[in-house]
Amino acid sequence: MKSGIFFGHTPTTSCNFYLLIHLVYMSTTINQNSQFKPSLGLLDATMLVAGSMIGSGIFIVSSEIAYSLGSAGWLTAMWVLAGIVTIIAAMSYGELSGMFPRAGGQYVYLREAYNPFIAFLFGWTQFGVIQTGTIAAVAMAFAKYTDYVFPVLGESTVILPLGIVDITVGQLVAIGSIVLLTFINTRGVQHGKWLQTIFTLAKLLSLFGLIVFGFLLGAKAEIWNANWVNAWAPAALTKDATTGTISSVALGGLTLLGAIAVSMKGSLFSSDAWNNVTFIAAEIKNPQKNIGRSLFLGTLIVTIIYVSTNLMYLSVLPFNEIAFAPNQRVGVAAAQAIFGGVGSLAIAVMIMISTFGCNNGLILAGARMYYTMAEDGVFIKKAAVLNKNSVPANGLWLQCIWASILCLTGSYNKLLALVIFGVLLFYVLTIYGIFRLRKTQPDVPRPYKAFGYPVLPAIYIVVASALALLLLYTETTYALFGLGIIILGIPFYYIAMKTKKTS
Repeated sequence: MKSGIFFGHTPTTSCNFYLLIHLVYMSTTINQNSQFKPSLGLLDATMLVAGSMIGSGIFIVSSEIAYSLGSAGWLTAMWVLAGIVTIIAAMSYGELSGMFPRAGGQYVYLREAYNPFIAFLFGWTQFGVIQTGTIAAVAMAFAKYTDYVFPVLGESTVILPLGIVDITVGQLVAIGSIVLLTFINTRGVQHGKWLQTIFTLAKLLSLFGLIVFGFLLGAKAEIWNANWVNAWAPAALTKDATTGTISSVALGGLTLLGAIAVSMKGSLFSSDAWNNVTFIAAEIKNPQKNIGRSLFLGTLIVTIIYVSTNLMYLSVLPFNEIAFAPNQRVGVAAAQAIFGGVGSLAIAVMIMISTFGCNNGLILAGARMYYTMAEDGVFIKKAAVLNKNSVPANGLWLQCIWASILCLTGSYNKLLALVIFGVLLFYVLTIYGIFRLRKTQPDVPRPYKAFGYPVLPAIYIVVASALALLLLYTETTYALFGLGIIILGIPFYYIAMKTKKTS
């Protein structure tokens, strides 16, 4: 009573006043505790870029490129071209990351450059096929090499024949790896950070060692010289399953463009996922500068390693052995030529480490985008909740469940084909967004500006658009499926908007 009179309030008013103060304090505390914590430096961000890029592609897809184009020059060119366009795209994203250093990355860029609808379609496709499909593809590659080391765990062992889909031990191994990495990342970003740095450094050093020992111990002048005879004569190679006879058909016109599209599908996929670092911008120290730096450093390092690895393949293996390596395991075939049987086993283990570390980066980053979408009211609400370790655990588990389901739908190559069309489409839209933002938001600070603007970003848009159209022509079924996923998001956007307005 006295205190109420003293403050000029009735007891009821006084209680309400203190309750209001308490609620404001609690709300502030909860908001502070629910924020992401900036704990990743430049090295961590660079390791995430490089680690998310290097999975299994460099050890597998050179085989497809080799038999699709049939010459050493074209094999090398596909990796060089993929590296160049990736670096151009990454340096262009540096401008966007400096402008909008927020969790969600590319989703935020598209929202700012266009509108929430375009951003939602990206986020929808990212969850539906791009991020989760990439996680599934890399997990299946992990299972593929686990099969080499432990054959009993391979894709050939069917445990549940269902007719349309046969569930194999390899698929369960892939799913198990996704579940384990998801659990680790729910324990906090520090766990994912150390795992990413350790695994990325391990595979960078291993790849560097493979390249060096390949040139020093396995390279043969006669193999190198033979591989570069008619190096720029594109041809489709086929191998008779019965006789082992290899035949070739010269390529030109649309058939050559189709072969380039199929080949670039693999090399670009192997160079993809560099944009994942933008999703975790809120957890990077000085994100305005460190994201741009990490994008450039990470993509440059990986491009140099990829091109060097393929040159090593050409110095160690006859071209036909690259094109028709057993199960497309070019890395294993090269290691056998360099070190013998023990070396091939070691490289298979190294690739298991590589794919495992790659998926850690993909899993860590993906859920941050779903968090931002949920905050915008266009994704499952619980994805916007951070757990006691300040990570979006619900988003991580949703991603885990869908990626695991995708593991049951197909092999590595099929999953790869599903992913790349949507990837190219949204990269083109995002980089074109730089041109739009220069006009619509000219006064927003830009710690970095897109290198070579407007020429280099325009070149990327032209090249990536041409590849997307070629994939639509040559890989019609998979490209249309990817396009269908995007279109399917349209009604879901309007449902989400109606639900948001109602609530």
